[in-house]
Amino acid sequence: MRGFVTVTYVKTMKQELNILMIDDHPMVLEGYMATMNKVQGVETTHLDRACSLDEAVHKVKYQKSTPIDLIFLDICMPPSQDKKLLSGEDLGIYLRKKHPNIKILILTMLNDTFRLESIMKSIQPDGLMVKSKVTPEKLEEALRAIVQGKCYFGEMINGMVRKPLVEETAIDEFDRKILYFISLGEKMKDLPKKIPLSMPTIERRKRRLKCLFDVKEDRLLLKRAKEKGLI
Repeated sequence: MRGFVTVTYVKTMKQELNILMIDDHPMVLEGYMATMNKVQGVETTHLDRACSLDEAVHKVKYQKSTPIDLIFLDICMPPSQDKKLLSGEDLGIYLRKKHPNIKILILTMLNDTFRLESIMKSIQPDGLMVKSKVTPEKLEEALRAIVQGKCYFGEMINGMVRKPLVEETAIDEFDRKILYFISLGEKMKDLPKKIPLSMPTIERRKRRLKCLFDVKEDRLLLKRAKEKGLI
């Protein structure tokens, strides 16, 4: 697993970049576009945007003539139509598996330490910034660092993720899917049809989540999960 401090890669990214910006808020994308057009010294040969996970996957898959170098990724995104991707975190995990050469810069409204540490562990991004702390100057700084082959984490992130996430507190994609389907009102007995896990495993994971969040009722479990941006 990559460390949480800035590190240098052996191979640096090319100076001419094809960038895909993913966010379900068009105004946010407009802000990114405006900033990117002012960055000096880094030529962006192609700037594209996607407002949904399905659109993002399609563009990553079929832009073969201009392969994507860098993705700006929001975490709190509506699920894909087939529900295989429940958030930007799932898209990040998918990209790491299928397109490992694409650099990922996460820009998120989430500021919960537990949640951010979990995202760092699952995606291992090249950069992560909390949107409330992002300025055009900071975004340009992040871009320059990634172009130079480094990781970039905002000051807030560097201050909270210096140590590895304890395994017992990690929440993976299966945990998030369990929480998601429970939030939709799905019955526990039907979850093995939607998640490739046995019923005993699903029940064990649910008990672990309740213990982790120090709750005993499903209602409170879902409340805590929403507070942390898990559903």
